[in-house]
Amino acid sequence: MADLDMPAKTHGVGVFLELRKRLQTGLLIVGKAVASSPADVVVTGGDSSLHIRTPRGELSLTLPAGVTLEQGSCVPTPAGESCGEELHFRLRISVTPSADEEASDSVVETLRAKETYCFHCQGCMTRLLEDRVFKRVLPLPNGNWNAIVDDWCCHPDPFANRKLLPRAEDCLLGDTFLLLARDGGCEQTLAEEVSSVGSEDSQDSKKTCRRLALVSCKSCSLVLGEAVAPESLKLYITQVVVEPAVGDRMPEASLNRSLYLEQTLAARLLGLSTSMSTFHFSVQTPDGKAFLLLWLLNSDSITASVPQTRVGGDSSLHSPSARVLKLLYTARSDTGIQHRDIVSSWEANAIGHPVVLPLKVCEELLQVIDDSNSALPASMRSMRYYEVAYLRL
Repeated sequence: MADLDMPAKTHGVGVFLELRKRLQTGLLIVGKAVASSPADVVVTGGDSSLHIRTPRGELSLTLPAGVTLEQGSCVPTPAGESCGEELHFRLRISVTPSADEEASDSVVETLRAKETYCFHCQGCMTRLLEDRVFKRVLPLPNGNWNAIVDDWCCHPDPFANRKLLPRAEDCLLGDTFLLLARDGGCEQTLAEEVSSVGSEDSQDSKKTCRRLALVSCKSCSLVLGEAVAPESLKLYITQVVVEPAVGDRMPEASLNRSLYLEQTLAARLLGLSTSMSTFHFSVQTPDGKAFLLLWLLNSDSITASVPQTRVGGDSSLHSPSARVLKLLYTARSDTGIQHRDIVSSWEANAIGHPVVLPLKVCEELLQVIDDSNSALPASMRSMRYYEVAYLRL
């Protein structure tokens, strides 16, 4: 049985499936190296499974609990410009709500006051801080709050040149980071290095070069965040693992970096989209420069992909089924005319809620998204001058 999961990076997609739980529909794509005509493909449903028979062999895809194929609903559909390489089929599904179908929340949604938490480096799982019990867990204003402060006040900006900093037992929650106070163990676990961001000869005269005190793990040198004040730390949610402190339980082994980054940011984007009713995000570096533009399409898709080389052989995939975010994206560095027009339009119309991440994390995220895109069938990789990708929840 092949579990529904994100497609693995391959040179040729043999079978690709996307289900939409809200619409109760699905798209099945079969490469012509696997089957040359629609008559060669027979699709039937089982108990939370989808069975596909082709000349190359039979394949079973595990569906999430409560999802079943409506028998006889799978019919061929035009493949457009990809008709020479792919066969497309539309199908209908029945969905029974399941208690465990929701994605896990990100760190920002789960932290609570008067609970005990431990903080570990995501790279090596070294314990970074002493166990914390926060008296207050408070959300910070949105990332662009300074830009609209004049609309709140009838007198000069009272927040000018002032930082919002946590007290000793506070945890302040940003969109992608935590602000908290240092403790006595920081000297043994954290290292600091001053770094410059921005460019003194930048064409944008409003953005001058400034210096950041970067904080990293002494054990593995992973950059964790910034020292925003002598006694205050900004830790990015992609760089630390925050868990409830339960007895003497030891943390799990270091999580796969790409998967942790993907799932953490997918959960956070979904949380921001739900709470703010926004679907456009501008991934930015700490100096405010846009790096990646994301357009969230839906959060109810489930995908499965089996490489062409594994159809008819050992097609077992062992990853658990998962919901995914389907999104459109374009990188700020893309030089095509259409891409430049998209970036200019977003900037001119102030489209995109800012999502601030360290430069290296932005580069890692782009690599994860590009890998997802390159694993899709050719017909699924682009839409209206954007690239298409999926992020696992």
